[in-house]
Amino acid sequence: MTKKVFLVCGAGASSGFMAAAARKATKKLGLDIEFKAKSESEIGEHLNDTDLLLVAPHLKYMIDDVKSACEKAGVKYGIIPQKVYGSLDGQGLVKVAEEILQGGNE
Repeated sequence: MTKKVFLVCGAGASSGFMAAAARKATKKLGLDIEFKAKSESEIGEHLNDTDLLLVAPHLKYMIDDVKSACEKAGVKYGIIPQKVYGSLDGQGLVKVAEEILQGGNE
């Protein structure tokens, strides 16, 4: 079953680049994980169709709100590490997503 990972940032632009890098990495690795990206204002619209919500590091101030919404929806969540996000490290993001999906929230 395909795992769905939803990335959010301020406007959805930088997380869109991050999602594209992660999609390229999952294809290369042969994994069944789907990455999508949107702005933080669209979180509520997409939680019901998400296994994991990852927040851009510059939005970590909103993790308490994200945590509450994710727990209500039964969705795992986390913050994308700055090193991964800043370098658009698709494989690094896939690794972070797999760890949270298999283990739990950060």
